[in-house]
Amino acid sequence: MFRPLALYIGLRYTGAKRRNHFISFISLISIVGIGLGVAALITVLSVMNGFEQELRTRILGMASHATISGYQQPLADWQQAADLAMKNPQVVGVAPYVQGEIMLTKGKKVSGALVRGIVPALEPEVSTVGEHMRAGRLQDLQPGEYRIILGAELAYSLGARVGDQVTMVTPQANFSPAGVLPRLRRFRVSGIFDVGMYEYDRGVSLINMEDAARLFQLDDAVTGIRLRLKDLFQAPRVARELAAKLDDGLRVEDWTRQHANFFRAVQTEKRVMFVILTLIVAVAAFNIVSTLVMVVTDKRADIAILRTLGATPGVILRIFMVQGALIGLLGTALGILGGITLALNVETIVPAIEKAFNTRFMPADVYYISELPSKLNWPDVWQIGVVAFLLSLLATLYPAWRASRTQPAEALRYE
Repeated sequence: MFRPLALYIGLRYTGAKRRNHFISFISLISIVGIGLGVAALITVLSVMNGFEQELRTRILGMASHATISGYQQPLADWQQAADLAMKNPQVVGVAPYVQGEIMLTKGKKVSGALVRGIVPALEPEVSTVGEHMRAGRLQDLQPGEYRIILGAELAYSLGARVGDQVTMVTPQANFSPAGVLPRLRRFRVSGIFDVGMYEYDRGVSLINMEDAARLFQLDDAVTGIRLRLKDLFQAPRVARELAAKLDDGLRVEDWTRQHANFFRAVQTEKRVMFVILTLIVAVAAFNIVSTLVMVVTDKRADIAILRTLGATPGVILRIFMVQGALIGLLGTALGILGGITLALNVETIVPAIEKAFNTRFMPADVYYISELPSKLNWPDVWQIGVVAFLLSLLATLYPAWRASRTQPAEALRYE
């Protein structure tokens, strides 16, 4: 802890008008540099947090928080498994589904896709696809009417619109006197959804679960059950709890396993960006070294006088550490204030800049997320502030040590 004498003199030195204005200019540059580095780090990490949240929302809008399915076989008594899952306090919604790979054709256009049979009344409990309907409604998927809802990109690739007919070809085959024939079924397009994720918009289609069960010859069985949780980050724990209670022939998977590589890549990118931008803060912080070296040179006579009056090398060390710490503290505080302001207003500032310069940073026809989302994470802010201040404090050690080693006789020889 700094002694009051060192703190008092250090603050006097920092606040006093300097004979050498260049030193004051370098001090100001150090403060601004640290502030800009900290503000950039907070803003960039907030935008990356926003992108991660947006991607997670879009992915989990179609995917489920957790699924219960059979091992290489359909789930026969799905209602019993659903009732058991609903007893878990974290589970807020369940819905059965039938899923399979198919081929869709319209005229001469052919596209592979994943078809998911759903119960329209239960689907909103486990996904948000109903909120992203560009045309039609989930309720249009009535059993026996063989209607289909296509992803926007899938519909575009087939040239299909609402009201058109498409032919679905399944991997199962019909055996007839003429030989093995593929199973075909015509479906009428009753809707188009657009969730903003190419993987789903291009490769997923929805039909009624009863139609899917007949198509894949499952009778009353289903592929599995989709679960929605109160807290999606509790998915691994809930999956373990359900796996321990369900029969051995069932498997439980959560979204962290299904999309593990993707979200691990996002986390790795965030760490790399943190390191890179921290180096920028470090460069600005080490400007303090040059500032204090010049201050020490300018104050050699004052240091010698303080030493002759009884100041110990430790007091001199702390005097100049106070100066460097104050520069770092001011820069860090300025950066935190600027970073928070930018992070909270990115979604307003960026459109204003785009409008002023008549440009688009992220065109909607190129990027599926055309806005710059931002999510301010307070632990990130405190972590960045602490790291920036510690780097500033580290930069003061060498100049302060040099000052403490000043010999009074040598400093006063030419005064």
